[in-house]
Amino acid sequence: MKRTNLFLSAISLILLLSLVLGLASCETVVKANDLMEGVTPNEVSPLDDLSSQSANATDFAVRLLKASATDGENTLISPLSVMSALSMTANGAKGETLSQMEAVLGMPVDDLNLYFYTYMKTLPQAEKYKLSLANSIWFTDDDRFTPNADFLQINADYYGAGAYKAPFNNQTCKDINNWVKKETDGMIEDILDEIPADAVMYLVNALAFEAEWADVYEKGQVRDGEFTKENGEKQSVKLMYSQEGKYLESDNAIGFMKNYAGGKYAFVALLPNEGVSISDYVASLDGEALHSLLSNPSSATVNAAMPKFESEFSAEMSDILKGMGMTDAFDGGTADFSGLGSSSRGNIFIGRVLHKTFISVGEKGTKAGAATVVEMRDECADEIIDPKQVYLDRPFVYMLVDCENNLPFFIGTLMSVE
Repeated sequence: MKRTNLFLSAISLILLLSLVLGLASCETVVKANDLMEGVTPNEVSPLDDLSSQSANATDFAVRLLKASATDGENTLISPLSVMSALSMTANGAKGETLSQMEAVLGMPVDDLNLYFYTYMKTLPQAEKYKLSLANSIWFTDDDRFTPNADFLQINADYYGAGAYKAPFNNQTCKDINNWVKKETDGMIEDILDEIPADAVMYLVNALAFEAEWADVYEKGQVRDGEFTKENGEKQSVKLMYSQEGKYLESDNAIGFMKNYAGGKYAFVALLPNEGVSISDYVASLDGEALHSLLSNPSSATVNAAMPKFESEFSAEMSDILKGMGMTDAFDGGTADFSGLGSSSRGNIFIGRVLHKTFISVGEKGTKAGAATVVEMRDECADEIIDPKQVYLDRPFVYMLVDCENNLPFFIGTLMSVE
């Protein structure tokens, strides 16, 4: 009888070990080695003031939203993530290809490098709020491709980008996805579906945001309500009610800012006036005007309500970026990425720009993640007078904003509550 018990115990131990090892294999482990690990980046002097660059970045955010939004559908993009991945890529571009990328991104590449270096170095972090950006570069170990060492060094210096040399097989695809999942705290999974045979490099940005509201919603502030879509369809939702102190108003919309703990970041909602569709409102947005609006909220009591919601979005942004004026970069015949590296099989160009986002807005706060993959192929308070009211019970535009730079690092439209 004792032998039987010992045998069963041994079998149980083996099964337990198998389960533990199986769970470990599912973790977000990157098997490729980071070639920049242990390499000290060159010293860079940060910018003293980011105001003009942040205004340009806000303008890019508005233009990217206009190009990405689809009538009747929820949209959520992280212009900061897209800009970061494309700015790294621009360090390998030359000639007209570089000129077009700089025009679309809104700054010369040297300014972009300094902007991102300074921005990443000065991001506010605390126990109840954080915004983090991470960058990496992956290139094939195929002898046909030779990366430019200066290109890798610049992106290590300014973007803290790791560099991974890998076989570009199924394991590399898993490694890139695991890296993204880890750097977005598990919010973004499987951004890369496959690695095509002509891929030679991937430039990847991952962004994660998590923050608690400065004033968390209490149980009595969350009540059943309705959200009316543009087609008149009504959805049953949970509406979160509060009083806010920062009011926004433009010619065709009203809104409010709701601070996260610490006041470094805020949720911004803009509700178009009755009769103004989301598509018309988005088309009317202007980068300079939005930056000014975010910089100068009015102090007022705002009776506010917004739905609890989660939203996911993914897009292949090649056509979007071409439409914005970045055409040569995607054309194997005209692209000039000679500063990035060289391939014995022909010219290097951008094959795809993959973008994926997630956001969850609830009683306690907000979690949001974003990732962008560029695939390179060869061939305070004033006196309060009247209270305002902004109930987000119909489609609206929303943003997550860095209050120190008045920069929207997420921007989207909520057309229906999922």
